Amino acid sequence: MRDRHLKYLLMMPALLLVTATVIYPLGYAGIISFMDWRLSRSRVPTDFVFLDNFWRAFFDDPSFLNSLGVTITFVAGSAGGAVLFGLLIALLLARRGRGYSIARTVLVLPFAMSPALQGTSFRFFLNPEFGIFDAVLDTLFPFLAHVDWLGSSGWAMTWLILTDMWHWGPFLSLMLIGGLLSIPSDTLEAARVDGASAWTSFWTVVLPQLMPVLAIAFVLKTIFSFKMFDYVYLLTGGGPGESTSTMTYYAFRMGFTAYDMGYASAIAFVLALLLVVVSAVYFRLLFPRGEAG
Repeated sequence: MRDRHLKYLLMMPALLLVTATVIYPLGYAGIISFMDWRLSRSRVPTDFVFLDNFWRAFFDDPSFLNSLGVTITFVAGSAGGAVLFGLLIALLLARRGRGYSIARTVLVLPFAMSPALQGTSFRFFLNPEFGIFDAVLDTLFPFLAHVDWLGSSGWAMTWLILTDMWHWGPFLSLMLIGGLLSIPSDTLEAARVDGASAWTSFWTVVLPQLMPVLAIAFVLKTIFSFKMFDYVYLLTGGGPGESTSTMTYYAFRMGFTAYDMGYASAIAFVLALLLVVVSAVYFRLLFPRGEAG
């Protein structure tokens, strides 16, 4: 009897923390999303408007639809690019030895750095007047000397994705290195005995066994990409125009620039529902019901 109650007592701090930081804010945002609350008029929510905020988002606000398209573009580029980048690093460093162990330890540094520091640094690096990245790229590729990297919508999105890849790629590579090192050596030796080349062994032996780890890495990166805010705020400011304004950044603008908390909550709630749907689809693909037994 005592042991049965002890497990709930031990879980209580975690449950309180999750409730305070996740469940309560999400529930409160869900309630506010059905109300009209403008901080410029009132300090508390005023009228209950039901689905008006959601209707406005999908049918009366082109900027929201633009932010949805920008978010999908960023998620596709950053999630796919970071996983591919991490896989390439993992294939290079998935070997046993002291040197490789040191290299894998150093890989943690980009992920350990603050996103605020990285976003600010890349903004200075790409500055057309004194940025080191701009100077190097102009020297190596003179035909790009006139390009304003963060002033062009295409290049701004490209550098936003590259910055996020640089941050996440090493961390994902550590996950994939663990998966590569767990592959039984017998299967690779059998492929060599059969005369398979390194490329053929990778496609027919390594990649199928690594696929579960790749899928989990892709799910993890996709979820975090949907929530991207730091680099947008610090690197591009959502610009030029609204070309890099993601849903999280647009919700921030509506809430803390336009002071329309009800509409901002509706946008945030749409993003939360979108994340739930994407996660459900991924996990359904990862763990089909037929394999549960």
